[in-house]
Order: sequence, then structure tokens, then C-alpha cells
Amino acid sequence: MDASSCSPSGAALPTTRLLPIRTQRSAVAEWTTTDYSATAAAAEEEPLSPTARLMETIHIIVTVGLGCPVNLPVFSASIAAQLARYPRFRSIQVTDGSKGPRWVRTAVNVDDHMIVPTLHPVAVEADPDRALEDYVASLYTLPMDRSRPLWEFHFLDFPTSEAASTAVIRLHHSLGDGMSLITLLLASARSVADPTRLPAMPEQPARTGAIYVPRRRQPPAAGVLAAFVTWIWSYLVLVWNTMVDFAIFAVTIVFRRDLHTLFKRVDGDVTSNRSRRFVHRSISLDDVKLIKNVMNCTVNDVLVGATSAALSRYYFRKSGSSKANKLCLRSVLPVNTRPTTSLQTYVDMIESGKSNDVAWGNQLGYILLPFHLAMHSDPLAYVRKAKKIIDRKKSSLEVIFTCKMNAFFVKMFGMKVASFIYQRMFANTTFLFSNMVGPTEQIEFYGHPIVFIAPCSYGGPHALVVQYQSYDNTIKVILSVDDEVIPDYAQLLDDFTESFGRIKDASSRLSASIIKKE
Repeated sequence: MDASSCSPSGAALPTTRLLPIRTQRSAVAEWTTTDYSATAAAAEEEPLSPTARLMETIHIIVTVGLGCPVNLPVFSASIAAQLARYPRFRSIQVTDGSKGPRWVRTAVNVDDHMIVPTLHPVAVEADPDRALEDYVASLYTLPMDRSRPLWEFHFLDFPTSEAASTAVIRLHHSLGDGMSLITLLLASARSVADPTRLPAMPEQPARTGAIYVPRRRQPPAAGVLAAFVTWIWSYLVLVWNTMVDFAIFAVTIVFRRDLHTLFKRVDGDVTSNRSRRFVHRSISLDDVKLIKNVMNCTVNDVLVGATSAALSRYYFRKSGSSKANKLCLRSVLPVNTRPTTSLQTYVDMIESGKSNDVAWGNQLGYILLPFHLAMHSDPLAYVRKAKKIIDRKKSSLEVIFTCKMNAFFVKMFGMKVASFIYQRMFANTTFLFSNMVGPTEQIEFYGHPIVFIAPCSYGGPHALVVQYQSYDNTIKVILSVDDEVIPDYAQLLDDFTESFGRIKDASSRLSASIIKKE
């Protein structure tokens, strides 16, 4: 769709106040004329999950680049038409004491959630990319209105270096995890190549490890003993690794704390009401797949290895430490605990009108993932080390354990104890790391072609959040940083780009040498 097919929502005015824009009344009527009476809404309640209750301060920001100017009336009317399919987006959190914290359905005025900021035109014209970055950073300081469902769309209708306009989506993490949001996006969007169909589903990686290995036919008699020993050994390794990870998790909660580095706040300082910056950069998915194929590993291995390389470059340059030194930092890695086939299943359920049966919300376990900082002469050493670490983590029930532990501690000891443990896990590690798979082709959202998707989060004690998001043939690396701790965050982002380039070049040389030998 070209730019002429969409009309801008209006010019920005020279003030700094955020103003909600009133859309056509038909957009509101499309929602308010449904059969949801106040009595019916009150009757439909759902308790907050333990994970949702633990994420009281966590919010998600998704910056979406659009390929045309914003057509606000069309956008608002389309969102209003979609609301009936997503219960959480028409519910508020209620904690009145008579019952436990819960979701309660409410009437939604879509206009209240559509916001067009009024930015100074001189600043926008001088550097639109910086104006966008400054505005997204300002959202961190603005509280959300809890009397309404906890989601907002902010529209910045001016061109940047990457897009014709930008939509910034802010929502509370209790509404859903990354899997929920990707499901919602895929069910609401359409393929640019064929607007009559849903986007192509991303290929979900197969899970490996002892508990995921399918049963095979019995081997010949000569190999029965060997197969049995291998099977028993894999489970012994699984049990041992789980026990070790449990012990590491326990000592992390009690006393083990990462050393203070350039990426970490001062020990004991876990406040989250600081300034925050959200920046991103695109890398080629084909380049990542090239590295993956040459190294015989996974995309996750490549991303973890490149992150180690980028953090190492930044740390040793800034700290002045000897390049012979080595350091280990730990990240918290959230992992979706749903089956890998659930994405397609949930989208099909939404399309068939069964959205209430979709497992919305947060179904997460956590991994304490170590990152080794060192200066290697061979860039591929970072990927080899990452593969070794991740293969070890796959043979453990750490994710399932941490997922069940949240619910257990909330039920047995209450929110205060559970929240304390949850906060200690984050405060005693260095940063948050996450990776999500997105649509494999270009999509459009209510008639607006999407150029890029850049999600990230804020509200936790970490000074650094590293997020990867694939879309079409690119991967976005997104950083959410406390700019008091990491003031030169742009240089850190450059280090990610440089590290991917060095690893890709080394992979190309290795591939060429293998072909030459053959």
C-alpha cells in the first residue's frame, strides 16, 4: 500500500502536553452497542494469575514503524471492532479486598486509548529520529490510568529514517507475555502480499532435551543395552542439571550477587523510577542464518554469542581492564512454557470465534543464563561458548521449576514473600535477555504496512534489557537502558552491530575454507 492510500491524522502543535484525539463516533458505537450490560460485565471475572500479580511494575513498549501516514479514524474503528475478541483488553484490574485481585470486564471508549502527542515542530524537523526516541523515553515517566484497561496507542505522524509514521503501543505486562502479544498481532494483521489471508506463521523451533525426545522403535537386540544405558544416562543428567540449577537459583535468592560492572546499578539500588532510553538497530536475518548453518547451531546460539561479544567489546573498552581478564555475568531469560505448536492453535481459535479459550496472560518460566565476557581473537569463539551453555540449559527442568515456583510461593506464603523472591532474582543478576520470533513476511495492520517491530520492557530493577525480535527478513536488537548507568547507550548499540558483522565475516571465511578443502 502506498502512502497516498492513507491520510495523516493531523499536524502536530508546538506544545508538550499529550492530548487524546477524538475519533469518529462510529468507532465508539461499534463497541458500545454490543450486548455487554453492566451486569454481564460484572459477572465475568477472572482472578489475576500469580505471575501477573508479580509484574505489578512491569510494562511493555512496542515501537511499530508504519509504511504510510496514520489514518486515525480507520485505525480506531478497526481496534474497536477487534476488542470483543480479546477479553484482557476490555478488562480492568480490581483489588477491593472482598475478593482476590481479579480482572473485571468493563465498557471501553477506544478514544481514551488513542493518543497523538503534540511535539515541537522545530525539534521534529531538525531530527525526527531523536524526537521519536525522546517521546518514547518520556512514556516511562507517565503512569497509566488504572481506571481503564491498561493499553494505549500513541501515534507519531511524521517520517523518520525507517518509517513514514510510527505507532507506539504501551501496555501493562499483566495483559500478556510475548507469546500472547504475537498471537494477538498475527490474528489481527493480514499479509501484504495477500490482504485476504492471515500472515504466514513463524516456524517454531523444536525443543530438545531428554523430556522432549520422542519414543523410537526398539533397536536391534545387540543395541538394546546400549540404548537403555543412553536413555537412563540422559535422565540422570537431566536430574543432576536440574538439581544444580535449583541450587544456583536458591543461592542467588539468598546471597549470590553478580559483581558490580558497567551494566549494573550500585549494589542495593533496585529503584526503577529513573530515566530510560529505548533504542534499536536492524540486522539481517539471512546473515544470522548463515552463521547458524556454518556453526551447526541455532539462531538462539548466534544471538547469545553475539550479545556476549558486544558486551565484551563495550566492557573492556570502557573499563580499561586487561583484555586477558575474563568475567561472567548472568541474565534472566524468560521462557514461554506453552507447547511450541500453540501459536498456530491459538490464532485458529481466535479466527473461529473461540478467543475466550485462548491461554492469554503470562505463562513464563525463567533461566539464569550466564554470559562470559572476554576478548577472543576468533569471533566465532563467542558462538561456540554460547552453544555449549545453551545445550547444557536444555537438559534441565529449570524453566518448569521456576514457573511452578511462582504459583507455589504466592499460594503458600502470600504476595509479599513471592514478590521478595521475584525481586531478588532480578536484583542479583545483571540484565534481562529475551528473544521472540515474529511474522515471516511483511504484514499490514488495519491497512497500514508494518516496516519494523521493536518491543521492549521497563519497570524492573535491571539497568539493561536486551531484546531480539524477528520480522520478515530482519532481526531487531532492542535495548532498554537506564541512561544514568549506561549514558553512551548508542555506542553499546554500535557494538552489537559491529559484533554481528565480525562474526558473520568470520563465518564466511570459515565456509569458504571448508568449500575450498572439499
